[in-house]
Amino acid sequence: MARKLRVELEGAIYHVMNRGDRGEDIFVGDADRHLFLELLGQACAKTGWKIHAYVLMGNHYHLMIETPQANLVAGMKWLQNTYTIRFNRGHRLSGHLFQGRYKAVLVAMPQSTEWGCIDLTDSGRRVKTRGSPHENTDKKAGSRKSHLH
Repeated sequence: MARKLRVELEGAIYHVMNRGDRGEDIFVGDADRHLFLELLGQACAKTGWKIHAYVLMGNHYHLMIETPQANLVAGMKWLQNTYTIRFNRGHRLSGHLFQGRYKAVLVAMPQSTEWGCIDLTDSGRRVKTRGSPHENTDKKAGSRKSHLH
């Protein structure tokens, strides 16, 4: 089964989280936390992200990220890969650090009235729609509704 596509929006705020592989620690000490925060700062410089809040626990993290550009995936790929490489090098380890894909929950949508979205219809065909994020757009050919809530 294919992975679900990630929603990336300009100006959106996401709650992003991930945990250690097999529930293991991803921050062994303060040096690891400092490294993660340093890399998070670099990711913000590269992407334009704004961090509204963060929590670094021993085996997981939570970030509240605002994305002025639709670049959450590219930034998170860089952040997690770079941290994993440096963590493993510093602790003389190899392999996966994180349990899998990070989880990103859309917390706030941009202040816009026009939206473009992609809706996978019942038949699996992609139908592009435009409209307000709070309206249902009824498309003929089976009366499929597109939602962006």
